[in-house]
Amino acid sequence: MAEAWQHPFLNVFRYFRVNEWKRSSKEGDVAVVMDKTLKGSVYLIRGSVSANNYLQLPRTSTQSLGLTGRYLYVLFRPLPAKRFVIHLDVTTQDSQVIRVSFSNFFKEFKSSATWLQFPFVFETRTPRRVLAGMAPPGACWTFLQLDLHDILLIYLSRCYGHLKSVKLCANLLVKNLYTSDLNFDPGITVSKAQGAKLPIIPVPREMAFPVPKGESWHDHYIHIRFPSDSPQATSELVWTNSSSPAAVILESVPQLPAHQVTLSKPLQYRMSPAIQMPRPQTSCPALSAPRVLSEASQSCQHSEGSCPADLSVCSRDSSAWVEASAVHTVVRDSQRLTHKSTGMPVALEDTGSHKHFLPDPVLRLKRIIGFGGHSTKWALWTKDGAAVVYPCHAVIVVLHISTGEQRFFLGHTDKVSALALDRNSLLLASAQVQPPSVVRLWDFPSGRCLSLFRSPMYAVCSLSFSSSGALLCGVGRDHQGRTVVVAWGTEQVSLGGEVVALSKVHADFDVQTFRVSLLDETRMASCGQGSIRLWRLRGRTLRSCPVDLGEHCGLEFSDLAFAQALDSCQVPSIPTLYVCSRNGHILEVDPQRMAVRCTHHLLPTGDPGPGITINSLSVSLTACAVGCEDGYLRLWPLDFSSVLLEAEHEGPISSVCISPNGLCVLSTTSSSHLGFLDIPSREYTVLACSHMAPVLALSTEQSRGQLATVSMDHTVRIWDLATLRQLYDFTSCDEAPCAITFHPTWPAVFCGFRRGAIRAFSLESTGVLVEHTCHQGAIIDLLVTPDGNFLFSSCCQGSLVQYSCSNSQCHVLRVAANVVFQDAQPHPNTLAVSRDSRLLAFVGPSKCTVTVMDSASLNELLRVSIGTLDSLDSAVAICFGPTSPGHLLVSTSSNKVMVLDAVSGRTVRELSSVRPVACTSLALNKDASFLLAASDRAIEVWKYSTQSDSSSQVYIGHSEPVHAVAFTPDQQQVLSVGDAIFLWDVLATPERQVSALDCVPSGSPAGSPDTLLIASSNQSIPRASPAHDAGQLEDVTSQARGLPLQQISMPSHISTQPDPHFRPPEGTDGTFSASEEEGCCGEIHSPTELLKSPGPPVFVEKEPSGAGDKAWGAASSSWQYHGHPSTWSTREIKAQIPTRPDSYKHFTARYKAFMQAKNISCPPAGGEQLRLKTVVGYSGNGRANMVWRPDTGFFAYTCGRLVVVEDLHSGAQQHWLGHPEEISTLALSHNAQVLASASCCGSDAALCQIRLWDVPGCLCQQLISHHDSAVQALAFSPDDTFLVTLGDYRDLTLALWSMATYELVSANRLPEPMHGVAFNPWDAGELICVGPGAITFWFLQQHGADISLQVHQEPVPEEMGLAELTSLCYGAARLLYCGSSTGQVCVWDTGAGRCFLVWEADDGEIGLLVCSGSRLVSGSNTRRLRLWAVGAVPELQYKGSSARSTSVFMERELTLDGAIVSASFDSGMDMGVVGTTAGTLWYISWTEGTSTRLISGHRSKVNEVVFSPDESYCATCGEDGSVRVWSLASMELVVQFQVLNQSCLCLAWSPPSCGHPEQQQVVAGYSDGTLRVFSISRTAMELKMHPHRSALTAIAFSTDGQTILSGDKDGLVAVSRPRVGMTFRVLRDHQGAPISVIQSTYKEYVDLGVEGEDLWLAVSEDQRVSVWASNWPENHCKLLDWLSFPVPAALETSGLLPPSLATFCPWDLALLVYVGFGTHEEVAFYSLRQKQVVEKIMLPSCAMSLSLSPGAHLMAVGFSECTLSMVDCTLGTTQEFAGHDDVVHLCRFTPSGRLLFTVAHSEILVWEVLSP
Repeated sequence: MAEAWQHPFLNVFRYFRVNEWKRSSKEGDVAVVMDKTLKGSVYLIRGSVSANNYLQLPRTSTQSLGLTGRYLYVLFRPLPAKRFVIHLDVTTQDSQVIRVSFSNFFKEFKSSATWLQFPFVFETRTPRRVLAGMAPPGACWTFLQLDLHDILLIYLSRCYGHLKSVKLCANLLVKNLYTSDLNFDPGITVSKAQGAKLPIIPVPREMAFPVPKGESWHDHYIHIRFPSDSPQATSELVWTNSSSPAAVILESVPQLPAHQVTLSKPLQYRMSPAIQMPRPQTSCPALSAPRVLSEASQSCQHSEGSCPADLSVCSRDSSAWVEASAVHTVVRDSQRLTHKSTGMPVALEDTGSHKHFLPDPVLRLKRIIGFGGHSTKWALWTKDGAAVVYPCHAVIVVLHISTGEQRFFLGHTDKVSALALDRNSLLLASAQVQPPSVVRLWDFPSGRCLSLFRSPMYAVCSLSFSSSGALLCGVGRDHQGRTVVVAWGTEQVSLGGEVVALSKVHADFDVQTFRVSLLDETRMASCGQGSIRLWRLRGRTLRSCPVDLGEHCGLEFSDLAFAQALDSCQVPSIPTLYVCSRNGHILEVDPQRMAVRCTHHLLPTGDPGPGITINSLSVSLTACAVGCEDGYLRLWPLDFSSVLLEAEHEGPISSVCISPNGLCVLSTTSSSHLGFLDIPSREYTVLACSHMAPVLALSTEQSRGQLATVSMDHTVRIWDLATLRQLYDFTSCDEAPCAITFHPTWPAVFCGFRRGAIRAFSLESTGVLVEHTCHQGAIIDLLVTPDGNFLFSSCCQGSLVQYSCSNSQCHVLRVAANVVFQDAQPHPNTLAVSRDSRLLAFVGPSKCTVTVMDSASLNELLRVSIGTLDSLDSAVAICFGPTSPGHLLVSTSSNKVMVLDAVSGRTVRELSSVRPVACTSLALNKDASFLLAASDRAIEVWKYSTQSDSSSQVYIGHSEPVHAVAFTPDQQQVLSVGDAIFLWDVLATPERQVSALDCVPSGSPAGSPDTLLIASSNQSIPRASPAHDAGQLEDVTSQARGLPLQQISMPSHISTQPDPHFRPPEGTDGTFSASEEEGCCGEIHSPTELLKSPGPPVFVEKEPSGAGDKAWGAASSSWQYHGHPSTWSTREIKAQIPTRPDSYKHFTARYKAFMQAKNISCPPAGGEQLRLKTVVGYSGNGRANMVWRPDTGFFAYTCGRLVVVEDLHSGAQQHWLGHPEEISTLALSHNAQVLASASCCGSDAALCQIRLWDVPGCLCQQLISHHDSAVQALAFSPDDTFLVTLGDYRDLTLALWSMATYELVSANRLPEPMHGVAFNPWDAGELICVGPGAITFWFLQQHGADISLQVHQEPVPEEMGLAELTSLCYGAARLLYCGSSTGQVCVWDTGAGRCFLVWEADDGEIGLLVCSGSRLVSGSNTRRLRLWAVGAVPELQYKGSSARSTSVFMERELTLDGAIVSASFDSGMDMGVVGTTAGTLWYISWTEGTSTRLISGHRSKVNEVVFSPDESYCATCGEDGSVRVWSLASMELVVQFQVLNQSCLCLAWSPPSCGHPEQQQVVAGYSDGTLRVFSISRTAMELKMHPHRSALTAIAFSTDGQTILSGDKDGLVAVSRPRVGMTFRVLRDHQGAPISVIQSTYKEYVDLGVEGEDLWLAVSEDQRVSVWASNWPENHCKLLDWLSFPVPAALETSGLLPPSLATFCPWDLALLVYVGFGTHEEVAFYSLRQKQVVEKIMLPSCAMSLSLSPGAHLMAVGFSECTLSMVDCTLGTTQEFAGHDDVVHLCRFTPSGRLLFTVAHSEILVWEVLSP
C-alpha cells in the first residue's frame, strides 16, 4: 500500500521537480512544448536513436523513487510513424530489481528472471481498416494504466515492492506520471459519478484530459489497462473500450491464454477490430503464467506462490503429468499425447483420424551416444555392479557393461541436473533444470515413473537417498539464490502413496555436496566453501551444526563420503566422514565429536609442489578414489600413504564412484567421457564419450559402416555404426566445423567450416588431403553425388561451388555466386542431389524458391516458388525421392512438407506437420516407404508410400532442437542428432519396393477406361475421368489459394494432362498433321496418338504468302491472322494438355458441388416477397473484377455471379444478376457508359457468357459468347469502338468484337497462354498481349468491312532472363510498362518496338500495373503495393542501352492482406481502390500513406449467422476460425474474434432474458471440441470450455441465458453452465450421428403434460429428432418426444447429401417443422400435442437449409441448385430467387422477420422481406 504522503495519488513530475532537472535527468532532444489538445505544456522526446534521447527519473541509477503505489499512470502520446520505449525498474519485496519495458520496437513477448519485455502494437483504425504497425498519423493521447502488482505476480510470481525508476525514451509526448493505489476510470467525470452514484473512482482533475462539451472522452483518447482486472482470466489483457481512431494491443506471453484485443469506435464508424487467440493449449495458473502446467500442478504452484514459507508437494502418476511436463506435451489441435511406460518415447497421435500406419510405433529408441548435458558429475553403479546409470541431457540411460545394451528412462523435458539411486537399486530419483525444478521418482527395475512433484527449489543441484530409500534429500537454490535443503519421505511411493515433504531449510552457507549416512537415515553431512556441517532429522525438523575446522576454515570443500562398514558389523556410531578440498586436502571428520580427526595433503607423484585439486572422492572398505582437476584418477589406501593406481584422462575428472564390490572405479570427465577402471586388471574401459556441444550435421558411409558428426565443440568425430564406438576425432581450435559428408568410395570425409574452408580428411592417414577456400562465408551445406563424381558446397554468402572428385585433389570446376539463399546460420539439407546423381537442388536464390540444376553442367532446369499468393512461404529443407517417379520434397516455414514433381515442378501432394515449427531436416528411405523430418525437439515420421493417409507419428526425447535426421545405410535404423546422437530401430517389416506414385488416385483406378496415361520420359501420370475432374481440380492444378507458383525455366519432357476443352484450330476437321525433326511426316488421327510423338512441340504459323514456315517465338517474326476461318499448316502442333501457367493472373473458379437449376420461375414484377438489399463480400478469386471511376463515382465489383454496384457515400447497392457462373473479370468503357462482365463456362453451358451492361439504365443490353473455358481479360479500345476478350490458358483464343453491332470481328487462336491484353490509348488500331518470354503487338487492318490483325512479336530483354511478362499498362505516349513473374518492370518504346529500361520492382510476381502521368503503381503476389516516380522515364527512351533505372525511385509502399488482383486510381494517382485475393477491397490514399478497408467478407465457408435480440447486430462464424460481429443497419464489421488453426462451426447469441444489452454474449463452438463465450461490449473472450472431445456442430443458449447446450459430431449433447464453467450433464441419446440442430424456446407446458421452463430439440444426421422439456436451475430434463423419419433404401443423390433440419414453428410453438433426406422431397409439420404429422409441403428438390419467419407465415428454403424458395405457408404459394453461386446452405430470418440472410459458401446475401 502507498505510504501516506503518496495517497491518494502522487504527481511524479511535480514531486520530483522535473523541470529543474536536479532530481531527474534528460539526454538528447527533450523539450517542453505546448500541446493544443491538452491545452498545456508537455515534454517532447524525440530522436532517431531512442537510447540517446530520454527523460529519466531519478537522476542516477543508484537512487530510487521509492513509489509504492500499485498503479502507474502514464499520460503520453506516441509520435506518428516513430518508435518509442518505456523502461520501468520495479523492485520486489525481496529487493530484486525487475526491468519492465514497453515498446513498439518489440515484436514478441520475452522474459527472464529479471526482465519483462512487452510489445506495444498500434492498429490504425479508419473506416473499414485495421493496419498493425507504428503509431498512426492521428495517434491520440493515451491513458496507460499499469498494474505493477499484477504484472510481477502473473509473469514472474514475484511480490511488488516499489517503483525504483522510470525512463521515457524517444519518440513520444508525455504529460505526466502518477502513482496511486486507486483504480481510476478516466472516462467518468466526478460530477457524473456522484450524480449517478456509480461505484467508480473518476480521475482527479489534474490527471483528466480535456473533453469538449457534449462529447465522449472515448471519442478523443485511449485508455489501456494492463493487465486485465477480469476475475475469470487474470492473465488476459483487457482494455477499456476506446473510441479513438487508433487502438493499442499489448501482446503477452505466448503460453498464456492471452488475447490480442482490438478496440473499436462507436457504431457510426466503420471498424474491423480483431481478437487474435493462440492455439488451444493446457490451462495455465495465474501465478505461473510462462509455464504450461496441468491442473494437477496448479494447486501446488498456487500454494508455493501464495505462501512462500510453506512447503507443499503435489505427487501424481506419470500419466497424469504428461501434459504438464513441457512444450512437448502441450495438446494442440486434434493431437493428444500418449505416454508409454515401457520406456518408449512419447508419441503424438492424431486422434482426429482413424487411419494410422502400422506398426505403431514405427521407431524404437535403441542407443544414445552422449553423456551429461547439464552436468557431467552424475554416474552411479547399480547394486550388483553390472550396470551404470547416467544422464544424457533429458534421458536417463542404464548401460549394461557386459552386453553394451542401454535402457532408458524417458519423461524429463529438460536436462537432468541430479541423480540418486538407493542402495538396493529399487528407487531412482532425478531432477531437471527447467525452473522450478521437477523431481521424478522411478521404479528402477521396471522403469516406471512412480511420482512426479515440483520441488520448492528453483534448481536442484544434488540428490541423495538413504540406504533404505525411505528418505530423499535435495539441495538447490531458490529464486533469490539462497541455498535450500529439503527432505522428502518416499517410503509410501512404491506402494502407490505420495511423496511427503518432511522439512525445508534455507541456509546462508554454501553446500556443494550433501550425503545421507548409510547407517543412520536421520543423519546427513554437507560440505561447501569453508563449511562442513552435520545434519539431523528429528520428526519434521532438519537441523545442522558446523564442524570445527580450525585452520582449514578457508578451504573450498568439493565432495564428501562416509566410510564403508561391513554388512555383518553393527556400528552404533556414525562412520568416519571423508571430505576433500580443491587444494589437495582430505579431512577425516569424527561425527561424534564434530571435529577434524586428521588431515591428509595429497601431492602428485614425484612432485613436491602444491597439492592436487580434488573434485570428487569415493571410499570403499580398503581404498579411497579421488578425481582430480589434472585429469588423473588416483586410488589411495585409507591411510593415504602412497598412490596405488593412477589413470590419466583427457580432461578434468568430474566425479568418481567405487563399485559396490570395491573392484571398479567409475569416473566421469568434464569432456563428456564416462569409463571405469578395473582395479585387479588395471585396465580402463571407456563406456561413453560424446560431443560437448550440440551436433550440427551427420553423414553415413555404407561400405565401412561409419558415421561422421560435427559439433559446435569444434570437433569432427567418426563413429562405428555397429558398436557406436568413436574411431577418429579431428579437432580444430580456431574455427568450428558446420557441415560434413563422406565420399561414397574413398576413405575420406569432407568438412565445411564457419570461415568458408572446405577440408578433406583421410581416414587412413588421419591427415588433411586437400583444402579449398573459395567461399567467403560459413559453409551451409556440403554433399557428394552418389556416384562420387562431384562435390558441392554452399555458403551463407549465397555462392555454390562444384568440385571434381575424379582424384584426391578435388579441383574446383565452377563457382556460382548469389544462387543459394544467403542464410547467416549454417543449415543442413539446403542442398540435395538425386539418387541417380543427375540433378542438384538447392534453396535459392531467395528463401522462397527452390532451384533444380543439372549436376554436371549446372544448367538451370527448374525453379519453383514455394510462396503462395497471399503470403510468401519459405523453403527450409529439401531432399530427393526415388529416381522414379522423381519427387522433390521441400519442407516449408508453414509446417508443411510439399512433394513436387522434380521435372515439371507441379505439386504432387502435401504433408502437414502436427508440430508447430518447420521441419529443418528431411530423409526418405530407399524404397520411399517412410519419410523422416526433424521438427524442433521431435522426429516426425510419415508413411510416404501411402498417399491416402497423411497421418504421422511424432517421437520426442531430445532436449534441444534436432538438427539432422538420416537413415542408416542398411535402412534398418534411423539417426537423429542434436543435443546427442540418437539411434532408433525401424520396426516396420520389409515391404516390396513401392514408389510414391504407384497408387492411382481414388476415383481413377488403373486400367479403367477413363484413365489416360501420358508417356513422358519414364513417368506416367494417371488422368482422372471427367467425372472426377472437378473434385481433383484443387489437387492437380496450381491454383490461387496457396499451391506453389512454379517457374519452369527449361522444360524437359514435362508430363501434362489432356484437357477436355482442347480443340483443334478453327477451320480444321480435327486431324493433326505432324512430322519429326528429320522431316518424315505422318498423320495422327487422335489426341491419344498425338501425345506419343516425341520431341519438343513446335507451333508453326501460316504466312500470308503461304510459302515457308517459321517457328513461333522467333525474334521479330511477322505473321498474319484473319478474322475468317483459315487453314492451318503445322509440322508438329502443341498437343500437350494445358496446364495452369505460372502466373497468378489466371482466373480459376472455386470448385463447387452444386447442381445447376434447370428452370427458375421468377415471381411477377411487383409481387416479389423478397428484394435483394445487400451483398457482403468480394470475389478475391476474380482478376481485374473491380472498376472505379472517380469522376463519375461509379464503383462496381463482383461477388460470385453478381455484379455489385455500390454508392461509396451512402453504401447503397444495386445488384446486376444474369450470369450463370462465377464472374472472372470486368471492364468499363472509357465513356463509363458500358460495363463488360465475363463469367466462366459451367457444366451446362458450352461457352462463357460476356454481358454488356448499360450503366445509366442498369440493364444488360447485350449477351455475347465465344470462349469455352474462362475469359482472362477484357479491354475496350480508346474510342470504345471495339472490345477485345482474351481466353484463359485452356481456351487460348483472342476475340475482337464490334461495339456497334456486337458481332465477332476476329477470332484468333493463340499458340500459348497470354497473361494480359491492353489497347494503346494513343492508337485505337494497336493492342498488346504479354505472355511467356515475349510481348505481342496486334495491329488492326481494316479493308472495307473486313478487319484483320497483323501480329508482331518481340522477346523480352536478356537481362530479364527467362521471366514471363504477367502485366502491362500504358504510360506516356509510346511508353508501355510490363511487369514480370520475377518482380521486374520493363519499359518499352512501342513506336520502336524495343525495351530500353528494366528495374527490380518486387520480390514476387507483379500481377498489376497502373500508370498515370509521372506515377506508376505496381501490385504483386507478395501483397505489396508500391508507388513509383517515373517522371524521368520518357527522357530515358532516347538514351537507348545507356538508360539506367536510378532515375526511377519508389515513393511509398503499402502491404495489404493478399495478392493484388484489381486496382483503379484517379488521374493524379493520389487515391484509388485495390482488391486482393483475401476478398478485401481497400481504399488507398498515397497522400496520407494509408489504406482503408472498404469491402470485406469471409474468405472461407460461413457456417452460421445469428442475430442480437434487438436486431442491432448480427454475428457470423467461418471455417477460418473467425467470429465476426456486424452492424445490421450498415453491415459494417464491428468486431472480429479470431481463433487460430481452428474452425468455428456453430454460433448462438444470448437471449434477451439474460440481461441488459451491454451484457450481450455470443457463444461459439469449434472443431477441437471447445466452446468460447465472447462479450460484445467488452470485445473480449469471457470463458473457454472443453465439453466435447470432437468438433462442436450445434450450440444454443437456454431461454434464461444461464445454460449452454452443445452437440458434437459424435452425437453427444452437453449441458454446461457458463457462470461456473462446468458441464453438468451429457445426453447420449443421439450418439453415433452428428448433431445438426439444437434449438431452445420458452413455452408453458401444461397442455403438453410436462413441467419445465425450456422446450428444446436436438436433431441428428440419422433423421432423428428429440424434444425435451427442462428446468435447468433445478437440473430437471425430461424427454418429451422422439421422432424418427424414414430414410430411402437406396441413397442415390447427385451432389451433397441434404442435412436433417428441424425447428419450432414460430407462430405455433407446439408445431415442429422438419426437413431432411427422405423418400419424398417435402417439409413436414409435426404436432407435439397430436403426436403426428399434420401438414406436408412438397419441395422441388432436397432442402439444404430452412428458416421460418417470426413475423409472417413464411418459410425460406435453400437448395443445392443455388436457388432460394420463399413459401407462403398460409396461401401455399412459392417464389424462387437466384443470385447465389453455390449451395444455399444457410437461411436465417432476423427476429422481427423483416430481413432474411442467405449464405452460399462465403457469400452472404441480405434480402428485405416485402409485406404483401
